[in-house]
Amino acid sequence: MRRWHVALAAVSLLLMFVSACSEKARTTALPAPAKPPFPVNFDPKNFDRSSTTIDNEWWPLKPGTQLTWEGHAIDGEDVIARRIVFTVTDLTKEIGGVRTLVGWDRDFNNGKLSEGELIFLAQDNAGNVWHFGQYAEQYDDEGHFEGGSAWLAGYLDGAKAGILMQANPTLGKPAYSEGFAPPPFFWDDVARVARIGQKTCVKAGCYSDVMVIEESEPTKPNAFQLKYYARGVGSVRTGWRGSGEEEQETLELIKVVQLTPAELSAARAEALKLETRASLFGKTSPSAPIPQGSASPSA
Repeated sequence: MRRWHVALAAVSLLLMFVSACSEKARTTALPAPAKPPFPVNFDPKNFDRSSTTIDNEWWPLKPGTQLTWEGHAIDGEDVIARRIVFTVTDLTKEIGGVRTLVGWDRDFNNGKLSEGELIFLAQDNAGNVWHFGQYAEQYDDEGHFEGGSAWLAGYLDGAKAGILMQANPTLGKPAYSEGFAPPPFFWDDVARVARIGQKTCVKAGCYSDVMVIEESEPTKPNAFQLKYYARGVGSVRTGWRGSGEEEQETLELIKVVQLTPAELSAARAEALKLETRASLFGKTSPSAPIPQGSASPSA
């Protein structure tokens, strides 16, 4: 769940709090990204009320699950220590007629919080996990909020949902879109299954029958991010290949925990704080806890 951070960093000065005129001027000055191959079967009718039950075997997302990865990345000439903490909240948000599950992501560079993010995901009736957009905000070295950027499928001209994990990923299938957002966001990732049947060991454990997903951006040739997925767990390792890959991020899963009800409540409150700062969300209904009695990964 990493490549969009690179895209957002490239437009970190295009904060959502600038004036409409200023935003338009900056946007029109930016080159348009190449459009990736879009899934042709997106239809809100393919999602029922259990769309927040994300039980795909390669990327299960149960509310209260928290995953932590650690590793390194390149920032110019510097090597930075990176830690990522991803929490599956019990919040849901309706986007384009589909109930999505809200994930909360925090990035720490050299021990300091540098970015916070909300991501919106849903599973269709066939088992594909879809990506509907995100909101990311940046912080200074003291942890103070600097600004944020958001895009949601259907709420930004040209923005489209994409598939984050296929229901039946298979080696040899064509590349597929993980979503699309026009300038100034440049979210145009595509993915394909690169390897299957792999083995890998990380601090969280050793895994066999691991699948490697290769992600890339049409505007960045010869730059690939490699995601290692273990059944029943999700992403356990991140690597890279290609001379065009500048960040060269490597990460490994160090722990997976299930939050207590009190910890999950605290995470929910922090995620909602991010949403209050995202002006684009004024066009949508606010996020809210998954209704009691409805289908969810915690049921």
